[in-house]
Amino acid sequence: MQALLFVLDSLITLVVIAYLLRVLMPLVRADFRSPIGQAVMKLTDPLVMPLRRVLPPAGRVDLASVVALLIVQIVGALLLRLVAGGGFDLGSVIVQGLFSLLHTVLQFYSIAIVIYAMLSWVAPGTFSPANQLLSRICEPLLSPVRRVIPPLGGLDLSALFVLIGLQALQRLLY
Repeated sequence: MQALLFVLDSLITLVVIAYLLRVLMPLVRADFRSPIGQAVMKLTDPLVMPLRRVLPPAGRVDLASVVALLIVQIVGALLLRLVAGGGFDLGSVIVQGLFSLLHTVLQFYSIAIVIYAMLSWVAPGTFSPANQLLSRICEPLLSPVRRVIPPLGGLDLSALFVLIGLQALQRLLY
């Protein structure tokens, strides 16, 4: 049963990350024409497009994508709870789903920053769709830290301090 819950949770998390990218990409002005952007669009369009008829974008915030992300997260939390044998209490499922979403967002940013930092060491200046997307997603968090803590002798410690902050936020949640 634990293995089934792990696999189901992993699949739900991957789908949630696709919807999270659908929300984040317009906010950071990422390119939807890239292969990653196209994959995100194809995966998320079946739920986002019908919602967009009812919920138009508000500036750069795509309300339909935000609502789709919340729906997917809450349905995923409900599915996990039902498979685990838990009861159907909608209030606690919604709260659990929102905490799980916040945890997923923090984990997503932590992993994105680690990958972005590693790519800057291995292949600095190399262009790839993944590198460009990571730059757009990570720089809004890293730039303010760089203004306070400039690179020391060519070593940029901003990623380290942002990771410490993200981990501290995760510990506050749990």
